[in-house]
Amino acid sequence: MNVQVRRIGNSEGIILPKEVLERHGLKSGDTLELREENGNIFLKPAEDDFAEKMKLAHQFMDRYKVALKKLAE
Repeated sequence: MNVQVRRIGNSEGIILPKEVLERHGLKSGDTLELREENGNIFLKPAEDDFAEKMKLAHQFMDRYKVALKKLAE
């Protein structure tokens, strides 16, 4: 499948066909990871594990809140 690089405002971009977006469960605003390898360009949905990392951070802070409070003094 060929897509064309186009001017979008002051930038350049590509338009992904609707069928490709639907097949991969993507929508406007989603983040893609771009990787270059051996002269090729690869796009894949970015892994959004920020919420999971925040959950683990809160668990850590709850578990060690006394020690963290002492360190903050």
